[in-house]
Amino acid sequence: MYVAVKGGEKAIAAAHALLHAERRGPAAIPDLSLEQIGHQLKFAVDRVMAEASLYCPELAALAIKQAAGDLQEAVFLLRAYRTTLPRFNPGLPVDTDYMRLSRRISATWKDLPGGQILGSTFDYTHRLLDRSLEHDVADSLTAHEGAHEGTQAAASAAAGDSAGTSAGASACQHIPHPQCMPRAAHALEQEGLLERAWKDLKQGSEQDAFGKPVTPDCPDITRDPLELPCDAPEDRPLRLQMLARSDEGFLLSMAYSTQRGFGAVHPFTSELRRGFVECSLIPEELDFPLVIGELEMTECITISRYTGTACEPCFTQGYGLAFGNNERKALSMSIVDRALRAKEMEEEETGPAQNPEFVLMHGDSVDASGFVQHIKLPHYVDFQAELSLIRDLRRAKPATASDEQAQAQTQASEAGEADALTEQAAGSRSVA
Repeated sequence: MYVAVKGGEKAIAAAHALLHAERRGPAAIPDLSLEQIGHQLKFAVDRVMAEASLYCPELAALAIKQAAGDLQEAVFLLRAYRTTLPRFNPGLPVDTDYMRLSRRISATWKDLPGGQILGSTFDYTHRLLDRSLEHDVADSLTAHEGAHEGTQAAASAAAGDSAGTSAGASACQHIPHPQCMPRAAHALEQEGLLERAWKDLKQGSEQDAFGKPVTPDCPDITRDPLELPCDAPEDRPLRLQMLARSDEGFLLSMAYSTQRGFGAVHPFTSELRRGFVECSLIPEELDFPLVIGELEMTECITISRYTGTACEPCFTQGYGLAFGNNERKALSMSIVDRALRAKEMEEEETGPAQNPEFVLMHGDSVDASGFVQHIKLPHYVDFQAELSLIRDLRRAKPATASDEQAQAQTQASEAGEADALTEQAAGSRSVA
């Protein structure tokens, strides 16, 4: 117990009350509703859900409101709530091949099989402040109503696409069971220019009664602790779990470091897709799967050239998957996933993004934030110990320093006397 913090309960309660008052703001300003946060701050909600590993927009909006917009604190709140939830039935793996698409692009293929769907994106905005948003909501809606009607139909077609793509994308939203959308890298697979990935390995596994591949059981990092070094090919599912929960800013920095030369990854975006996938499970009393809802997810697959020794020269893949509209997270995740396969691909580790221990142990926003911010809490005893040590060292240092100074002065005086004798002898010779 820290004696110095006794009796601080009232101060802590007052700090909580002050925090609540700052979160609420002036009473004259209307309070934010969860619906407003969920719909108007959607990107923040999606980021909190992704890093908390809990898909629930309502609870994510509540966490953001309670945290006064601090997204890391909101992630902490939502993860803490997640630990209290019972786990009654595991869900089946989602099949992103049958995603109900709202966005699908490729930076490697212009004529993408199935068409490109531009969807909603910040990629082509001019990054200029929209001063019309300063006005009332009604005025803002009126100003953007005509523009929204004109752009909604055109947003589903990328450069070079036909009008049929837009019509197909609009009709896709009314299909209960979306059709399978081909992968952008399928042509590379057929030509043998793409590495054997998880999809190829899955096809050779056992099949269930419905003819679908059986996915082997994967450890759950929320129940089983991560074991290092976690750099083997069979550890990739564990690494992907950790990356899916990692802080977006940390992953962005790691991905950026590989592109600047601290790694062997120079990727191309093979395919980035966003949409809704069906979530299914098999109840204990039934022997067939049931669809219980849809999840909005963002998936990214990057490819990069490989000329190492583990396989023939080909393209290798990185994979990223995140809840909601989380393109920056999914893209960064796919780049870091490929970098973490350095040992598998027999590559030299030239950057921190290729070190599983560095990436996996430092990317968790809750762990990192908690460990960094805990130094704000009382450390009086630890500091007093350090202070006593410093004082003891300083007491012992002056005696040693004085001895050294005296020795240096003695040496200097001796050298001065020797120089004087030398000069005197030289003067005597010159007089003679």
